[in-house]
Amino acid sequence: MNLLLTSRGSCLLALAAILAAGPGLAQERGSVEPRALPPLAHPEDPATPAKEIFGRVRAASSGAAHTIGFYSRGCIAGAKALPIDGDAWQVMRLSRNRNWAHPAMVGFLETLARKARTAGIWPGLLVGDMAQPRGGPMITGHASHQIGLDADVWLTPMPDRTLSRAEREETSATNLVRDDWLDVDPQRWTPAHMALLKLAASQPRVERIFVNPAIKKAICRDAQGDRKWLNKMRPMFGHNYHFHIRLACQPGEASCRAQDPVPAGDGCDSTLAWWFTDEVLHPKPKPGAKKPKPVTMADLPNECRAVVNAP
Repeated sequence: MNLLLTSRGSCLLALAAILAAGPGLAQERGSVEPRALPPLAHPEDPATPAKEIFGRVRAASSGAAHTIGFYSRGCIAGAKALPIDGDAWQVMRLSRNRNWAHPAMVGFLETLARKARTAGIWPGLLVGDMAQPRGGPMITGHASHQIGLDADVWLTPMPDRTLSRAEREETSATNLVRDDWLDVDPQRWTPAHMALLKLAASQPRVERIFVNPAIKKAICRDAQGDRKWLNKMRPMFGHNYHFHIRLACQPGEASCRAQDPVPAGDGCDSTLAWWFTDEVLHPKPKPGAKKPKPVTMADLPNECRAVVNAP
């Protein structure tokens, strides 16, 4: 999960919601026999949340792949599914049907997994949520992951066997952060975690990698030599069990709206220290704060309506 916010005030409200929900939101168990969602009574109603519409689509649209809109307000046409088993990866939480993405992201994950294994860094990736078959808002879990250019990778190494369906649905990833949120757990944080994150962030196609602020702190403290890759490591709560890879808009895809470039520097300055202040770690509830309205189809690019209805 990540949030794309423009002010510290709105950021604090969002962080309060994350902390209240607990750190394991992305670790909720799935089901070996998931129940299909019931049909919507009035899907054409303008007030119907877009997540209810996209969340019921089970397969990608046909045609060439292209992203539409922004990471937190968009969709994807022609998505491709990451195979649930690979030579250096396995997909988790199959019941969510979120192992879809732009072919560029699918290829990136396959290549990263093989590079990490060949280099002796990591035995294989456990891949969490990517996107829905046609992207769009999700019923649970994420503000972004809507255009097929985001993917979560567990901070738990893949075992040397094929996981059962039940294990994929019920196993929890490893929480690398201490209970006080101020630093990583030294019993769990290892040089291998550091090496995997560096390998991922060093790939030119990666725009950002989101990690818990405590993990960013550990990276800032432990990184040796070249520190250019630290610039892509962006702090955000909700990423203590996994890291979130974001690719840039793909060349020639004019309908994809790019995110602003990351700020200059390694991000190990006062901007990181802010995440450990009392106002962030223990935000006070604001009386009368209104719950955000659900995103509707009208809030998404017009092309997304055609994508969700396409064969």
